[in-house]
Amino acid sequence: MATIQITHVTAAVPAQAGLSRSLVLLLATGAGLSVASLYYSQPMLGVLGPDLHAGDRLLGLVPTSTQLGYALGIWLLAPLGDRYDRRSIILVKAALLSLALLICGFAPGIGWLLGAGLAVGLTATLAQDIVPAAATLAPESQRGKVVGTVMTGLLLGILLSRVVSGFVAEHWGWRAVYIAAAGAIALIGVVAWQGLPRFQPTTQLGYRALMGSLVALWRRYPALRQATLAQGLLALGFGGFWSTLAVMLHGSFHLGSAAAGAFGLAGAAGALAAPLAGRLADRRGPELVTRLGAGLTAVSFATMVLSPLLPPSAQLGLIVVAAIGFDFGVQATLVAHQTLVYGIEPGARSRLNALLFTGMFIGMAAGAALGSLALAQWGWMGVVGLATATSTAALVVRMVRRTATA
Repeated sequence: MATIQITHVTAAVPAQAGLSRSLVLLLATGAGLSVASLYYSQPMLGVLGPDLHAGDRLLGLVPTSTQLGYALGIWLLAPLGDRYDRRSIILVKAALLSLALLICGFAPGIGWLLGAGLAVGLTATLAQDIVPAAATLAPESQRGKVVGTVMTGLLLGILLSRVVSGFVAEHWGWRAVYIAAAGAIALIGVVAWQGLPRFQPTTQLGYRALMGSLVALWRRYPALRQATLAQGLLALGFGGFWSTLAVMLHGSFHLGSAAAGAFGLAGAAGALAAPLAGRLADRRGPELVTRLGAGLTAVSFATMVLSPLLPPSAQLGLIVVAAIGFDFGVQATLVAHQTLVYGIEPGARSRLNALLFTGMFIGMAAGAALGSLALAQWGWMGVVGLATATSTAALVVRMVRRTATA
């Protein structure tokens, strides 16, 4: 069995008696805006395609490239927060993310957009540096509250990104979305440069050793592999749905990007699921929550099989109800999986988190690609079938392999 070496040093930023509201707001806003960059494209695909002369299959690669970049960024860059000053990492990533979004806004063709989207994903891992920063800055008595506030900002970023991008694209064009997003991230970088303190590294391990510790953690803990597989399967169906929804609404219901973005409001259920799932996990155990969440997700996707039997208005209503259900289920399962993973080895939480989220966003990227293929080959019911199958598989992983332990 491999030995995981973790060397800690004293932090330069001790837990303070309290954090100012402005600093907590900065961290929450930064997390929300950075992760929002991953989802801006989804409701705009219906109008983006004709402008760039790209077909459905190429359009599906736009969210795929961004999600894949995020997965690579979590795997390759997130461990650096243990080794270097997290403030410097946040500032560098903010500058690069702003530049990547700007390139998206001026992309002359689909190739440029795909390349810049990959860079957006890599640098949007800024969110995965901000959350640990909040945990480090917060005093022990307020740590849960502060981290919860920052995570609420992150979830709201996911929720509102689709709504805002759809509305802006409808009225000012899809390029305006990326240009405005680039300006917002640049502003966050400037404020962080002025208000964020420096952080002392918590390990002296070199980069190769850091990466080696990820591999050792993955091999050592079956519970980590189980959680990552189940969350990745849920993310596959989730990504398949959201990456094809705008194209389907545009083709079948003649709805624009604003309407597609409005469906993101159903994601409010995800924000509500986080505290509810956390409390239930504390009382009844995270294992139960993972099964309930995966089951709810599978049932929610499966209900959309009834769509062809309903009139158009009822079909749209069913999609909204299903989106509320599976958003709640996916987010509840994620919170429970984080609870499970963080308890495996507290001294390696950031790296365990990186492994879990890498698997999740690989699933998201695969879902975007497979969802676009399913839509092109079998229509919307193909996407529904894909999402239902992968969510059911996630439930099976949690039920059949329930004896897997750390």
